[in-house]
Amino acid sequence: MKVGFKDESFAFEFVRNLGFMYYGGADLGEMVATAGQIAEGDFESWYTEWDKRARRVLSRADSARGARHLVSAREAYLRASTYFRMADFYLHGNPEDPRILSASKASEEAYAKAAELTGSTWEPVQIPYEGTTLPGYFYKVDDSGKPRPTIVFHGGFDSSREELFYFGGAPATRRGYNCLTFDGPGQGMPIREGKLPFRYDWEKVVTPAVDYALTRPEVDGDKLVLLGMSLGGYLAARAAAFEHRFKAAIFYDGVYDFGESTRASLPKDAISALDTGDKNRFEKIIDEAMKNNTALRWSVTQGNWSFGVSSFADFVALTAKYTMNGLADQIQCPCLVMEAEADMFFRGQPQQIYDALQVPKQLARFTSEDGAENHCQSGALAYKDQVVFDWLDETLKL
Repeated sequence: MKVGFKDESFAFEFVRNLGFMYYGGADLGEMVATAGQIAEGDFESWYTEWDKRARRVLSRADSARGARHLVSAREAYLRASTYFRMADFYLHGNPEDPRILSASKASEEAYAKAAELTGSTWEPVQIPYEGTTLPGYFYKVDDSGKPRPTIVFHGGFDSSREELFYFGGAPATRRGYNCLTFDGPGQGMPIREGKLPFRYDWEKVVTPAVDYALTRPEVDGDKLVLLGMSLGGYLAARAAAFEHRFKAAIFYDGVYDFGESTRASLPKDAISALDTGDKNRFEKIIDEAMKNNTALRWSVTQGNWSFGVSSFADFVALTAKYTMNGLADQIQCPCLVMEAEADMFFRGQPQQIYDALQVPKQLARFTSEDGAENHCQSGALAYKDQVVFDWLDETLKL
């Protein structure tokens, strides 16, 4: 589904964030008006116009707050946070660009103001992790203190904890679930401020989150659920193979082998050069292909930045560790594997992880008939959430 742009990458990012309208994180008029000012495939134009929109909406939020129109302020802060996050998205070709941190901080701060205005059911948290902490939010149904089923939710290759509310926190609390969201290494502020790159052994990230969740009286430790989005489909599967305190896991969407999917997205002559050890030729082929391929240009810059490497050849080499080969049969809880018909990144991968699982499982396919064919069902959150939470209610016997 292409909306707003002809460029496939820009169109996907537009729909991804446009979908947040369903839970109050964007507005149609603001989104369409901004998209109309952006040059196709131009990263600088993308930053400039979304930053401009974010500042415009943030100013209105501040004015509303000052006048004690607190509902209006909260709603505008949420939208400003989304637009600042969008402004940052294509900046990562230069890791030293100060706008990466400033845009992300602006998004973080606007969201924090919205959380403050929401009240105690939106709580910013810090999860202890290897001598530092991972930032997150704990969303709870109410202040009753009643132990409830709880979802532990992380994103993937390009996520931030603020957007995880729209993909998981909002539908969870509406249905009586708590939701703990967080950014791990390679994501959000851990990569921007802490310079922590991705790691393949994601159980080392999820287990501290589980330990933290179980310290909270609102969490029913017998009804813990793991949810991983995008590349998080691999990360969550990897974690579930080692961390067995979950009663269900959702791979959104399913990823069996990140290295395999990365190689499949590259020109064949580039892979040939890489496999013969000619890294210089590989980089030249990729550099040339990037000129006319926005999605590849973004994948290269995002990969190098979030994995903490200086060359795309090194990035591709690292992705080989991100596989469930030989591990999928160690998962012990029921699993929901999600698949998007027109996935730009992991086509075919959900079926592979589904086939490898040796537990009660379900494969949920989403298609263009429902406008749900995008990667991670972006733009179709209502239907996606119905499928996910109906399965979860039945699996946990709620």
